[in-house]
Amino acid sequence: MIPIKRGPEIQKMRKAGETAANILNRLADLIAPGVTTGEIDHAASQYMAEAGVKSAFHGYKKFPGYICISLNEEVVHGIGGPRKIQYGDIVKLDVGVVQDGWMGDTAASIPVGIIDPATEQLLTVSEQSLNIAVSLARAGTHLGDVCASVDEHISKYGYTVVREFVGHGVGRSLHEEPQIPNFGRRGTGPILRAGMTLAIEPMVNMGTARVKLLSDKWTVVTQDGRPSAHFEHTVLVTDGDPEVLTWPRKTLLK
Repeated sequence: MIPIKRGPEIQKMRKAGETAANILNRLADLIAPGVTTGEIDHAASQYMAEAGVKSAFHGYKKFPGYICISLNEEVVHGIGGPRKIQYGDIVKLDVGVVQDGWMGDTAASIPVGIIDPATEQLLTVSEQSLNIAVSLARAGTHLGDVCASVDEHISKYGYTVVREFVGHGVGRSLHEEPQIPNFGRRGTGPILRAGMTLAIEPMVNMGTARVKLLSDKWTVVTQDGRPSAHFEHTVLVTDGDPEVLTWPRKTLLK
């Protein structure tokens, strides 16, 4: 069963989504050469405390960080530590918060200074694929249409989607039904209904779709070492246009 949110529940989801987005914005402003990923994670814990919310990730299956912070070939689930951010890196911030019992979940890929044009295109196309998928998340649409749209768009540029990790429903729990892969067949899957809240999150690789897990048992990297991009919004399905709950978020690509 895919949970349906109503009335006050939706309002609480809006607040959680906005808080997650605002924290991501503040963390994005800290990204600079020489800053460590651990310093970013520590700042996230402080911002969450200031907002009166908890990390949705810290302690989840013993995850040690407050956010996921992944660089370059790291796809998802990177852990903050002593690694210093370098000019030309791409930094993926994945922020999840629990506010008044409800979840907000969002992610973005942030370029550090002027990045390689091929990598900048990867980020642009990946964010475009998120926007396309979000636009389809409306009542009466098959979930398969949302999923297929991501792979359809990025494959035009020779990119691949990660298949081992997927988007998901989100609400009182970080991971609810349905699973939302970034590939699929149009006209298949459950019909979306107003009140569903979905975390749609393209994870797009420049090269092979294959990934591997590092020795920390969390960080996922591309098998070929080429860059990966990750963008995510929490979205409310309505009878009209979809409502992105993780706005406001500044444009991160210049």
